[in-house]
Amino acid sequence: MTTERKEPTTAEPIRMRITGMRMAHTRGGKSACREWSSSTKGCVAVAKKEYDDLLNKRSGGVYIPPARLRALQAQITDKNSKEFQRMAWEALKKSINGLINKVNVANIKFIVPELFGENLVRGRGLFCRSIMKAQAASLPFSPIFAASVAIVNTKLPQVGELLVKRLVIQFRKAFKRNDKTVCISSTTFLAHLCNQQVVHEMLIAQMLLLLLHQPTDDSVEIAVSLCKECGQHMEEFSSDIAIAVFDQFRSILHEATDLEKRTQYMIEVLFQIRRDKWKEYPAIREELDLVEEEDQITHKVDLDGELEVQDGLNVFKFDAEYEQNEAAYQKLKAEILGEAEGSDEEGDEDEDESSEDEEEVKDRELEIKDQTNTDLVNLRRSIYLTIKSSGGFEEAVHKLMRINLPAGQEYELPSMIIECCSQERTFDKFYGNMGERFCKLNRLWTELYQEAFVKYYETIHRYETNRLRIIAQFFGHLLSTQAIGWHVLSIIHLNEDETTSSSRIFIKILFEEISQAIGMRKLAETLKTPELQPALDGIFPTDDPRNTRFAINFFTAIGMGLALGFAFRQPIPLPRPCGLAPSQPRPQRELHAVSFALPLAELLPQPQPCPRSLSYA
Repeated sequence: MTTERKEPTTAEPIRMRITGMRMAHTRGGKSACREWSSSTKGCVAVAKKEYDDLLNKRSGGVYIPPARLRALQAQITDKNSKEFQRMAWEALKKSINGLINKVNVANIKFIVPELFGENLVRGRGLFCRSIMKAQAASLPFSPIFAASVAIVNTKLPQVGELLVKRLVIQFRKAFKRNDKTVCISSTTFLAHLCNQQVVHEMLIAQMLLLLLHQPTDDSVEIAVSLCKECGQHMEEFSSDIAIAVFDQFRSILHEATDLEKRTQYMIEVLFQIRRDKWKEYPAIREELDLVEEEDQITHKVDLDGELEVQDGLNVFKFDAEYEQNEAAYQKLKAEILGEAEGSDEEGDEDEDESSEDEEEVKDRELEIKDQTNTDLVNLRRSIYLTIKSSGGFEEAVHKLMRINLPAGQEYELPSMIIECCSQERTFDKFYGNMGERFCKLNRLWTELYQEAFVKYYETIHRYETNRLRIIAQFFGHLLSTQAIGWHVLSIIHLNEDETTSSSRIFIKILFEEISQAIGMRKLAETLKTPELQPALDGIFPTDDPRNTRFAINFFTAIGMGLALGFAFRQPIPLPRPCGLAPSQPRPQRELHAVSFALPLAELLPQPQPCPRSLSYA
């Protein structure tokens, strides 16, 4: 049986040579070490040469095993070498292309920071080429690509400008070649960039006038497609241009007899879309409106101007100052993403830390504090719109849980729910169910709603009667469903001195809501619980007869006297009649609230007037 001889690969002599040098280093002394060092440099040079040869042969169809390619690339570590920069360029191209192909409405907020993580200054040509190719292949994704470009344009305007110039040049060439497909893709992308205010609407107007100057079926179709995408934006920002464009469409529709019926019908459909206020063709979808107006940078590009597309940015070029340029972009990336700049450079770490501390102190001194509470207003607006746009309380809770609440402002969520509830004409259980669900989701929300009960009771006199009633019903719902603890009732002191007319109405509606929800019998059983007695001392006072009578009269007036009479079965000391001498003590009577059906005057004995002839020795 014969065995085939295996030919050694190119990488094997290198590996054997390195292994031999390591063994020599172990056995020998300084001479062996010098020999190993010089041999290693030679190995790296051989690896570079072999990697260069393979790159040149790759276009000829030579297959390179991935493991062998990675082994060669791992040996190239000099950042100033052409081979290393070429590898970094290939990795940059693959990364940008992969991120652009992955972007969609759901993940755009996560993909864009990853794009900023790549060197878009060096790879701006790759970015523009990749996003133009992806947009042309999938026109329905044009708004998403335009939104991505708009975000990048706020921090790197040179990238947005280069993309606009390339799209204009592409449109020119396609228009001269009568390439309708490329014209539609270019105009669609430019229209959505105009909606995002990356490019000025004057460029769109020039393109429309060019297409409609000598109307043909294809040019009118492209113009209609362009107008559908950015018509709403033009009417909002440049109404004069929009009027002129639609006048031109109207004249074409009435005067051009050589157009096909299909083209005429497209113009009529465009006018119908305009009459419907662009309902099906909004300028920017809500989920893609990601750039603040003050951050937008708009480029003014002339359709007939001399434009440089900088095709040289699409190919690899050796950079003699590679490390300096990369370090500069790392600083820019840290500013864009808000990251702390890492100390990758060698040097004195103590000096770096002290300089950073000084800069932080200066930044704190120059920090501008917003006294207008703009962030708080925006947070409340977001909560309000989320509540109003929800179909049910479960959907509302799900959406509200996804809102990123700043630290220390968690109380704004229950406060806004209660305020929205109080604005309704009558109590809507939609809000009560929302509050109940939040309380049962997390202990944090339970504590916040309990704090809200205390706050609203203390300030209830500020609310008008209808809002007061609804707030009481809201908290009555939370208490009846055990969403918050009954110990919050300890804030209530039912007496004449510590209550107002508003607070008494609040207490009345609160207990009525609870009794309607769980029944009077269960309410009485709950109030008999021994654990609750310390919290109910203020509602059912027994320390002072005056406060006790006030509470008895209050619950009798609201129709709960008989049901809650057990709470006053503590003996109440009565004042001594003035006709009785101190030396003759009279047995003390006890008042028991056995029945509230009798008038209060019949339950309490009236003191007799003192005779004038009676004297005390």
